[in-house]
Amino acid sequence: MALEQPTDKDSKPEAQDAEPIVIKKYANRRLYNTKSSTYVTLETLAEMVRAGDNFVVVDAKSGDDLTRAVLAQIIFEQETKGQNLLPVRFLRQLIGLYGDNLQSFVPSYLEASMETFRKNQEAMRQSMSEAFTAPQTGMKVFEDAARTNMAMFEQGMAMFGLKSPGHGGPHGGGMPAKDGEVEALREEIERLKAELAKKD
Repeated sequence: MALEQPTDKDSKPEAQDAEPIVIKKYANRRLYNTKSSTYVTLETLAEMVRAGDNFVVVDAKSGDDLTRAVLAQIIFEQETKGQNLLPVRFLRQLIGLYGDNLQSFVPSYLEASMETFRKNQEAMRQSMSEAFTAPQTGMKVFEDAARTNMAMFEQGMAMFGLKSPGHGGPHGGGMPAKDGEVEALREEIERLKAELAKKD
């Protein structure tokens, strides 16, 4: 069956470089890139994300913004392919926060955490390499990152006048990473080392 091509009245003027690329989603679930005038797949969108391309996904008929739902679908597709980035424990905790009084704080916290991680990717890659040759040196970077994230979380909780778990008050300053979290990082490093040893 031939795919329905959008009519001229459906298409919008080509976006300027500073504007996001518009991806239209049709009733038949097809995704149409209005900039390249081609149909694309979820994998194509995933590649665009990795390339740093900014885009929005809209319903071709209603114009509703579907970007969040489509990005979530891309994550689901990647997870089902075995590229697991989201631990089950994290997913359970995230689901548990829906409807919680901290729900409004979670998006900004996760976004800030990922931005911090993005800025430190090169250091993380280097520390991963060092972790296999000099475990103590490599682990220090992971521990520092964990402490930074926990301190940021503590500060965020203080902004809302809330107490963080295991803390006496909401304004106690930065909180170091818990022993269990550091130990979990150590175990993950050991697991990766064991997998590499098997490949060798």
